[in-house]
Amino acid sequence: MNTDEKLNQQTDCCIVGSGPAGAVMALLLARQGVSVTLLEAQKDFDRDFRGDSLHAVVMELMEELGLADRLLQLKHTKLSSISIQGNTKSSAVADFSRLKSRYPYITLIPNQYFIEFITNEAKRYPNFKLVMGAKVQKLIEEDGQICGVGYHGSDGWEEVRARLTIGADGRSSRIRSLAGLKPIKTSPPSDLLWFRLPRHADEAEGVVLRIGDGSILGMADRSDHWQISYIIPKGSYPQMRNEGIESLQKAITKLVPELSDRICLLKDWSECTLLSVEASRVPQWYQPGLLLIGDAAHVMSPFGGVGISYAVQDAIAAANVLSAPLKTGQLKLQHLAKVQRLRDLPTRLIQGYQVLVQKQLFAAARANEPSPLANLIAQIPILRDLPSQLIAFGLWPARLKN
Repeated sequence: MNTDEKLNQQTDCCIVGSGPAGAVMALLLARQGVSVTLLEAQKDFDRDFRGDSLHAVVMELMEELGLADRLLQLKHTKLSSISIQGNTKSSAVADFSRLKSRYPYITLIPNQYFIEFITNEAKRYPNFKLVMGAKVQKLIEEDGQICGVGYHGSDGWEEVRARLTIGADGRSSRIRSLAGLKPIKTSPPSDLLWFRLPRHADEAEGVVLRIGDGSILGMADRSDHWQISYIIPKGSYPQMRNEGIESLQKAITKLVPELSDRICLLKDWSECTLLSVEASRVPQWYQPGLLLIGDAAHVMSPFGGVGISYAVQDAIAAANVLSAPLKTGQLKLQHLAKVQRLRDLPTRLIQGYQVLVQKQLFAAARANEPSPLANLIAQIPILRDLPSQLIAFGLWPARLKN
């Protein structure tokens, strides 16, 4: 390919970021005959401790696309419940086994495998192109319209011209920053330490939240190991590191005594990943020629693990609205506004719910008991299925229309 060809790559839609939102969006557009170029900054999809929970609404989309059975052939686990355990008693928060779905559980598939699966499916369409190692540096703007991006790739500087550019590049979105779209915070910030410890076969299944002494620890069953998320006060990580890994081991053992027989396996801070927990959303997801979806538009709190679900539903709604105008060259600003209109209220409501849950959990942690809200839900049958329904499908779940 010569330099002139590189500088004049043309596509209907350029998607920046091959996370769940970007990959699914690319597949949905490609199968409708829209030409799609998907740019991924990294050279592979192997990123540790990324979200890997596929809720029922995502699995139902996979079924509609004829992909569910093949997807479930990949190594995965299934979570059927979420519970909170305090010092003296526990309460069920969500029971997914009661969902009216062929997928009454949370499917846990490593993010890398899911993205590889979706992009390999998209490669079946000749109008799809995936570029790895493409680090976007600028938005191309002409006459007030975004018409593509410039990026550094393996062969140097390249540009892609597109009718629509989609920012699906995550919570630290480069596209969002280049466009000058500023997110507003929707929940108090905290930090999260992620790490793994072995799981014994006779231990609890599902997701267990342990609370006490002002701390919250989540344990997600990954069959042979626990994926552990330990919530710590914002900014406290440097002091914790200075105190040594033993301080973390001691805090974990105090909160979850049954881990005392294996906490010694956590030997170094390099085995932990620090994640900033800070939910936010941008007031407007779009500009002429540009649309944000997924975490680029709204960063979700980890409570309920709904980030992938809402990102994929953004992709579904966007594909429903944008496929036809992209193919005909009739894309207008009102189409982009419609995508946000469809997804904005469900996003706002779930973020509000997450803030409520977060406050309840921290209050329960200080009191060393499950939250009054969790107890109320467990005791009243009519409320019992609401959390699992909300987590699994959200409000007004997006469904594929074409």
